[in-house]
Amino acid sequence: MPITVGFVSLGCSKNLLDTEIMLKHLVDAGYAITADETEADVVIINTCAFIDSAKSEAIENILDIAWLKENRNLKGIVVTGCLAERFRDEIFEELPEVDALLGVGSIHEIVTAVEKAYHGERYSLYLDKNTLALGGERVITTPEYTAYLKIAEGCDNRCTYCAIPDIRGKFRSRPIEELVEEAKTLEAIGVKELNIIAQDTSRYGLDLYGEYSLAKLVKAITEKTDIPWIRLLYCYPDKITDELCEEFRNNPRLLKYIDLPIQHIDDTVLRRMNRHGGRAVIEDAVARLRAAVPDITIRSTAIVGFPGETEEQFEALCDYIKSVKFDHFGAFKYSREEGTPAALFEDQIPEEIKEDRHAILMQTQNAVVEEQNEKKLGKIYTVLTEGYDPMQKIFYGRRAADAPDIDAKVYFTSDIPIAEGEFVEVIIHEALEYDLVGEVVTDSEE
Repeated sequence: MPITVGFVSLGCSKNLLDTEIMLKHLVDAGYAITADETEADVVIINTCAFIDSAKSEAIENILDIAWLKENRNLKGIVVTGCLAERFRDEIFEELPEVDALLGVGSIHEIVTAVEKAYHGERYSLYLDKNTLALGGERVITTPEYTAYLKIAEGCDNRCTYCAIPDIRGKFRSRPIEELVEEAKTLEAIGVKELNIIAQDTSRYGLDLYGEYSLAKLVKAITEKTDIPWIRLLYCYPDKITDELCEEFRNNPRLLKYIDLPIQHIDDTVLRRMNRHGGRAVIEDAVARLRAAVPDITIRSTAIVGFPGETEEQFEALCDYIKSVKFDHFGAFKYSREEGTPAALFEDQIPEEIKEDRHAILMQTQNAVVEEQNEKKLGKIYTVLTEGYDPMQKIFYGRRAADAPDIDAKVYFTSDIPIAEGEFVEVIIHEALEYDLVGEVVTDSEE
């Protein structure tokens, strides 16, 4: 009987791709994969450790899985990902339930780690993350119609609140030719939505080609595949080139959607965050994107409670969110991460003030969303079908304006069956807090 391996993948979509690569190594080595951890001989937990809540989630998952050692047939636990990389010296001591650790530069050695854990041998490996072979074959775990394409690894931005450069290493792009081939492979298995990701997608190509090359990459993928939806996530305001704006304007398969984290709008806060570019850069990026594509969907995020943030600076952020009217927006409470410069700043903000500011900022955005959703009533949108809820007797999916896992849904009725991954035209009748409700448009209605 082959060793049966279970997986728990935590954190972002970038981490998910590492999970998919590890799965491929194990499948090729003859291991059985199960989605039910209670059936596993070894469980791999691919962790996130970006902020305190992510660390807590990772530790809770480790302890939950450890219960299976005492009460089921589990023989080993392997911890990979950011928690394993960041806290390599503490995990074995503080979490003795863990049998093997792999740093982010060692994912290709997952077969050895599983073998060691299965036989009760404590094992750890931390190869140089800056020389890790990027890309590789993977087992796609997303629905067959959608997939992620990671175009680079690491980060060079060095924001003062962020530990990612230390965890993931320096920024390294993958060659255009290699990425085009991967996109073609994904298209061949049925992918209709390609979500392009990296820690900083807009920096793509600077290390390889001496210039920002995201627009060139998108153009190459468009020319060599027929994937209908290509989506850009994790772009930075200071790297929005004129070429990228033109690609948005001229490429009908590049979705009119961009994920553009701003993190704040006050220049002093942005400088202390070591963000590259202040308010003027952010406003210019948004203005150029909207000039190129007036109806472009912009998603963004910001941090509240950064050390030293005054009431006046916070109010400026709220006023900007009211005026800029981002289509999607999320706020994070500043998390004091050890090893980052901002953790040593003396003017830390009390937790209760962070909580209040977070609530106020999200209430501000809720009013924006309510106003925007009202304008969608009666309009027809192309929706990528994701499934059917038999309890509610309703289909659900996403518009081009909604990225997987993070944005809104469209719920809709239809008189005929619709398959997952099928595009349909839906007329909107109702707007919920974030989601939309409608029905499939018939030929006669069109």
